Amino acid sequence: MSFGHRVGPRGRSGNPNAEPDVRVAELFSSLTSVLCVGAHPDDIEIGSGATLRVMRRAQPALDMRWLVLTSTPERASEAHVSAGRYLGDANLATVLSFRDGHLPYDEPAAVKAALIAHRRGFVPDLVLAPSLRDAHQDHRFVGELVGQVYRDQVVLHYETAKYEGDLGTANVYVPASEEDVRRKIDDLLAAYPSQVTKPWFEESLFRGLMRLRGVEAKATSGYAEAFHAPKLIVS
Repeated sequence: MSFGHRVGPRGRSGNPNAEPDVRVAELFSSLTSVLCVGAHPDDIEIGSGATLRVMRRAQPALDMRWLVLTSTPERASEAHVSAGRYLGDANLATVLSFRDGHLPYDEPAAVKAALIAHRRGFVPDLVLAPSLRDAHQDHRFVGELVGQVYRDQVVLHYETAKYEGDLGTANVYVPASEEDVRRKIDDLLAAYPSQVTKPWFEESLFRGLMRLRGVEAKATSGYAEAFHAPKLIVS
């Protein structure tokens, strides 16, 4: 898989303030399959919800699946509702019931076995996973496991804002349109009513982080989602 590139240090026009030529659509149109992994219901959508819509628009036939590792019955139901909005078929989301807040201390071997079992049935081109630098130990654990299990895939680690303040420097950006941003936020608020009282689950925070990353990416829309790629092999 080759990743998009920029034409010239100043964009095509030669203007130092011009939008860099980031060929996101060309990159994603080469994908055939994507696996999105979350420690909890809503992690995937918070970290990459706009990017998933960019991917789907670039490659309508993309085989996209979700794997969520912890849940309660209520949260699992919400995750399937959200998956239906993104995937078109909630059955493409596997939502497991490991105990929230207890990874990696509770059943770590079983969690890794679950990832390995999922890989046997679905080998994607690209995996989206929680950040390796995440201050929440369950997110970080899942991100580390993904790197161990999916060694032959490109892995992009998404970010989620939180009280602990762990946002770092990204090295992959996906510009998102205003419509992508609005739909991401609307879908999150509609699919996860159990979370709407949480201070980190509200529109201004979701939009604000994408706005910050949009500035860093010089996105025309002003919005982007950011990821960290530990390793990219160009061939």
